[in-house]
Order: sequence, then C-alpha cells, then structure tokens
Amino acid sequence: MSDVIKLLPDSVANQIAAGEVVQRPASVVKELLENAVDAGATKIQLIVRDAGKTLIQVIDNGCGMSETDARMSFERHATSKIREAKDLFALNTMGFRGEALASIAAVAQVEMRTRRATDELGTRIVVEDSTVKIQEPCQAPQGTSISVKNLFYTVPARRSFLKADPVETRHIIDEFQRVAMANPDVFFSMHHNDSEIFHLPVGNLRQRVVKIFGEAVNKKLVPAEQETDILRITGFVGKPDYFKKGRGEQLFFVNKRFIRSNYLHHAVMGAYEDLLPADTYPLYVLFLDIDPASVDINVHPTKQEIKFDDERLVYNFLKVAVRHALGSHNVTPTLDFEQEPAFQQRLVPSPTMRPEREASSVGNYRPSRPEPGEDAARQASNLEHWQKLYEGLQLMGKGTGAEMDEAEWSAGVLGNPPSPATMAGETGKVEVLEMDDDAESFSKGQREPYQIHGQYIVSHLKSGFLLIDQQAASERVLYERYLTALENQPIATQKALFPKTVELSAADAALLRDILDEVNLLGFEIAEFGGNTFAIHGSPAELTGSISEEMLLEKVLSQYKGNLELQLGTRDNLARSMARNAALRRGQPLNSQEMQDLVDRLFACSVPYNSPSGRKCFIQFDLEDLQKQFG
Repeated sequence: MSDVIKLLPDSVANQIAAGEVVQRPASVVKELLENAVDAGATKIQLIVRDAGKTLIQVIDNGCGMSETDARMSFERHATSKIREAKDLFALNTMGFRGEALASIAAVAQVEMRTRRATDELGTRIVVEDSTVKIQEPCQAPQGTSISVKNLFYTVPARRSFLKADPVETRHIIDEFQRVAMANPDVFFSMHHNDSEIFHLPVGNLRQRVVKIFGEAVNKKLVPAEQETDILRITGFVGKPDYFKKGRGEQLFFVNKRFIRSNYLHHAVMGAYEDLLPADTYPLYVLFLDIDPASVDINVHPTKQEIKFDDERLVYNFLKVAVRHALGSHNVTPTLDFEQEPAFQQRLVPSPTMRPEREASSVGNYRPSRPEPGEDAARQASNLEHWQKLYEGLQLMGKGTGAEMDEAEWSAGVLGNPPSPATMAGETGKVEVLEMDDDAESFSKGQREPYQIHGQYIVSHLKSGFLLIDQQAASERVLYERYLTALENQPIATQKALFPKTVELSAADAALLRDILDEVNLLGFEIAEFGGNTFAIHGSPAELTGSISEEMLLEKVLSQYKGNLELQLGTRDNLARSMARNAALRRGQPLNSQEMQDLVDRLFACSVPYNSPSGRKCFIQFDLEDLQKQFG
C-alpha cells in the first residue's frame, strides 16, 4: 500500500494560512499599515476601491527594502522582527509572524515597489497565486508601496462570503482608526473611491482623538494617567454625559498594539458604575505600557488577543485609574449635597457660618465646623435629595434596550388613525380587533383601552382582551410607514427657520453621504456643508419638537451602523433605525384616543404580530383561559 501523507505545495499551504490571517479586506489593511509603521514611516497613505475588493494600496516613506529583502518578504515565516523564540517576549514591533504578505499573495494579485534611501533604483515585484511573475528594477520614491488587487480571486468561495460594501468599508475604517490612533506622531490619510475620508496630520493624542471621533468629543475628554512600577496607564476617557448606544469608541492599546478584552472593558465599566444609563457605552482610548515579558501576544494570528501574567492586577489598576480620572475632574457625584463644589463657590455666606464670620469678606470666609446635631440633619437632607433624584426611574431600563431617553417624545408621533375603509381592507385583522357590541356587557368607559405601568395597553375583545407592548407596536407601525416613504411617498418636512450644522466623525460622515438620499426621503432635508459638516434645513414634521435634529440624526446613524452586519439592505436598515428611535418609549403616558390610534394603526399593518427586531407586539388572552386560572 502506497504512502498517503504528502507535503502540501506552498501555494496551498499559503491559502490555508490566509484563512486565519486574511479574513476580509480589513485584515489586509491592518497587516499593511502595521508593516508601514514598523518600517519607521512618518507618512502613510491608504487607498481603497470598492471596499477593498478591487484595490487596497498602502504607500509609506519608511526605510524601504533591498531587492533580496523584497523577494524574501513574500516567503512564509520570513521576518526581520525576531530571530529566536525568546524574542517573542521582547517585541517592540507590530508584526512578527512572517505570514502576512505570503498569505495575501496567495489569494490576491500583489504588486510591490520599494526603495531604500541609499539605493539609486528600487525594486518592483508582482506576485499572483504565490508565484513571482515579475521582479525588476524600477524608479520609486524612498519607502514602500504595496497594491493588493482582486482579493480572494483564487478562492471564489471566500469572496462570496464577503458582506456588502458598507459593511466591509466600516471594518476597514475601524482598522485604519486603530493604527492611526496608536501613532499620533505619524501622518495618515485614507481615500475610498477617490474621496478622502481621513486626513490626520501629526499631533498629540488628544488632537488625534478629536480628528477621528469629531470635534464634539473635545470638551468631553478627561485625561487618565496612572503609573506604577509594573504598569503605566495613559489616555482619555469620556465624561459620563457623553455616551453611545453602541460600541465603537472604546479602544485599548497594550504597548501601542490594539487589543480586544472584555475583561478590561468590564473594569472600565465598573469605574463608571451608576454614572451611565443602562445599555450605553462611554468613550475611552487607553494605553497600557507594560514589560513585554509580562504579556503573551502570540495567542491568535490577528494579534488582537493577549494574555497577562497577572490579569487581576491590571484589572484593578485600570479601574482605579479611570475612577481617579473621573473623580479628579469633578465628573463623579459626591454624596454630600450640602458640600458640592458648585455650592461652595456661591457668593452668598453659608447659613452654617458662625456669627463672627458673617461680617468678614466673602473671599476669605471658611465654613465652620457643624454644631452637634447638624450631621444627622445633613444626612436626612441628603437622603431626601437622593430619593428625589431617583424618583420615577423605576420604569427605566426594563425590556431589551428600551430605556427612557432624556428627551421624551410627544404623544402625537403616530399622526392620524387610518380610515375604517383601510381597516376593513386588511383581511384577518378586523376579526382580531372586533369589540364587544353588546352595550349591556360593557359600559363605554370600560371598552376604552387603558395603560398599565406606562408600558402596556389593555384593549377589550369580544372573547377576552389584548395586552399590547406600546413600544414594540409603535416600532412596527413606524417601520412600515418609513418603508412606504422610502418607496414612493416621502414624509413631510418641517423647514427650519435657521439651518443647523452638525459635525460628524469622518467615519459617520462617509456613512451619511452614502445614504443621504434615503435619509431625506424620511422627512429630513440635509445637505453637505464641507468637510465632515452637514447642514440640517428641515426634519420630519411629525417629530418636530420631540427631539433635536442633531440627536435624532446621531441615534439613527448609530442604530444603522449596528444593523450593518445583518445585511438588511439600505432601505430596510434605515427604516428600522428610524422606527427604533422615533417610537414611543416605555413609561410614556398616553390618553385613550392615543392608545386607540396606536391599536388601530398596529392592526392596519401588514405584519402586526412582531416588531422589526422580532419582539411580540401583543398577546391575546381568552376568557376561557382566564376562567381556568381561577378554577
């Protein structure tokens, strides 16, 4: 019997390795950008076409490579970063595995142009399917330019699994932002389909954070710094009043390498305990500098998962650093309402001052020590303040992501109810809504719907009653209305007397440009105003006064980004996002007419049973089943 174990050809082995290293276009961007940083570049340009499927090009002015090094860089496990195993625990570079270029060249067409400062001519190499097609001298500026074309052309199955262009573009932007954030002393730019998305000049970390996340975060940043013998923590955290519904502005770097760590994220969230609404996330960009021998970064090919020698120690230091940053900048509340710093700075003498101090100048007065019995009175006063502060909050945070917003929506969001003819045209729906026509069974007041805990609506039926989730029902109604608007019936716009401008982050601005036409069909009137700034000339008429245009737009974009991975399509995604943010909130009181309007509109929908996210809109209870419960 012949032998069955064979050595795989290099091209096949490289394609297998590419499955781990090159998962999507963003993986290529990450590897090429990190190589450019390792080459000592001070200027790095990223050029992308068709979300990286057609072209990914990285140009840097780093040290460049000799002809031999350029050729060797495409071999598996060829690297200049390490020489022996112990070097893994003394790394000061981003790359070290020697797999990236070999893996990329196995699934794409790659062209490299590189030249060292001491060489008159550079080297051009073209590799396809792990085979060197061209190697020749060429004219080239100092540094390296690598073009990756037709990604995954050798493995069509992998290419078919790529998501839509907006999704892949979002992943590319995320990788670009991480590398750029870790290196504020390097110039970065990014172009996508001939449009410049990012232009990041050299600066300090705060300037880089503002350039990436937008000018709005500048006043919300709190510096964080903590240093011990084994760990140094630096960076910025956001004030508690600056939070987002989704993640994306939370970055950890260990020795300037971006990492993912739910464990460390938990430490930060613990420092924000009781300062944030439920299911929200703060901004943070935190750098941890630690002895490389104390971490293991060779855990996964992406190098975004690492292990610490003492994770608990890092956890505690991080939590203390963030809590100290928030406390030292007076963004955490004190328990003594009588001694708040804001109250101490009043130009009115304190009632607790001794008589002999009242006549002194205000600038030199000192509060006296409380008299006996004052401590107990202050504690009672503080307790009363806390009770008032949390009064009414028991309705918040119940359900799945349905916490009450700062600005309550007006009860007139749903507009006018449908006509009886429209209701009669919905087969299978009128029967569900059939009310008891026997006037002797129920009085008129009893047949009216009523609200429970500001969350549910009870509506009588002939055979029992319906229990309706007002938020889920509102989402379903608005979702179908917005879908109709995106098809052929744009929603009316309320023109603003004076246009408002809103500046977005570069990533959000690029996203809004792609969906601007659809957004305007939903009642907005938004136009580009230069750079990453947009002018809002109008907003949906039915929502006027309910919430600011800027806040609504920000929430819609955040929800839209969160749904990108679902591949819903632009219009479906946008309709879901608008419905989620314009729907009635839990805890919002409704009168009888508003409740009846909501019920009528729900059962006029084509699919009244579930919200767009899949939650039940109502539950039906039969009298027979209720009688059995009391049997």
